[in-house]
Amino acid sequence: MAAFIINCPNCHHQFEPGESMRDEIQKELRVQMLDWQNKKDQEFKTKELAFQQQLAEKEKEAAAILDAEKKKIQAELQESIKKSMSSDFENKLKLLEDAAAESAEKLKESRKKELEYLQKEQALQTKEAELQINLQRQLMEEREKLKEQLLKDETEKIHLKDQEYQLRVKELEKQLDDQKKLAEEMRRKSEQGSMQLQGEVQELMLEELLTTTFPFDKIEEVGKGVRGADCIQLVRNQFGIETGKIIYESKRTKDFSNDWIEKLKNDMRSLGADVAVIVTQAFPKDMDRFGEKEGVYICTFAEVKSVALVLRNAILKVYDAKKSQDNKGDKMVMLYDYLIGSEFSEQWKAIREGFMSMKLSIQRERDAMEKLWKAREKQLEKVLLNAAHIRGSIEGIAGADAVNLNLTDDNETLLLD
Repeated sequence: MAAFIINCPNCHHQFEPGESMRDEIQKELRVQMLDWQNKKDQEFKTKELAFQQQLAEKEKEAAAILDAEKKKIQAELQESIKKSMSSDFENKLKLLEDAAAESAEKLKESRKKELEYLQKEQALQTKEAELQINLQRQLMEEREKLKEQLLKDETEKIHLKDQEYQLRVKELEKQLDDQKKLAEEMRRKSEQGSMQLQGEVQELMLEELLTTTFPFDKIEEVGKGVRGADCIQLVRNQFGIETGKIIYESKRTKDFSNDWIEKLKNDMRSLGADVAVIVTQAFPKDMDRFGEKEGVYICTFAEVKSVALVLRNAILKVYDAKKSQDNKGDKMVMLYDYLIGSEFSEQWKAIREGFMSMKLSIQRERDAMEKLWKAREKQLEKVLLNAAHIRGSIEGIAGADAVNLNLTDDNETLLLD
């Protein structure tokens, strides 16, 4: 993933954020979040106050409507009463004039109408009360709905802002984690390059040491990427004649690997070297100082000068001993020299190692087959035992000659029916 780059708005300098900048960004985001939340709380309070004002205005309008309806109904009732009373008065006068006997009937009718008026007035009051209750109920329901809608809208907005904040924080954390991984990778590569550089420095120092100590010998450097040892010393006597070859492998690591020995032995065979030396600061687990392991000498850089001197003198003495036998012309001597030489010894070691590896592989296969045969033998015994039980049960029921279930007779076949 690409690194997160910050561009300065003033000088246009690009740089990568660090831990301190991450803390500052988080603090700034928290302050912005708190300011935004306070702002939203103030807006909510303002909207709620406006809603309260609207609700009060609606209540006033409802009260005004109720008063107007009430006055209208009262005016209609008064007008109706006036007309009714006027008609009753005229009727009474007419009745008084017509007949005194009808006065009681008119009075009864008047009381009846008065009762109807009282009933209508009571019904009007009841209707007015119900209308006011319904209006109040509707206003309360509308208020609750509006409040719930406002709360829902504000909650959704806060939730969206919170999600944006969380995504931004996660994005910054991801970028910082990527920067940490990149820094760790760069540090690891730097350490790896440093270790490789240290190894190359030791190789150069080894070549310089051998060149200075043995000026008559030829010290050959093996290039990087070329298969073989790191350094080759061609041993020469006082006459400049090449008498032998020593190969060196330089290692500067914390742990010793046994694969180095096998690899250097192969290099010794391919190059026809007489001696192989590993110069290392880490020894095998069973060694704590200079020594020989599987035909390869192992020493530290401080010991390599003395070790090289001893090995070189031994090669010169072996060459002088062989040279004294050159004039005999005896094939037996040449054969003897070959048989006691390092070339035959190393080749025979390689043959013996291959033979031991093959022998060990065959023994492992034999052990595995023996284990498999034992398991199959147990399975066969189990089959024979269960077959004998079945055979006994069938012979007890049907007789010995009814069914042939003999598994061990080669001339008979097993009957499953």
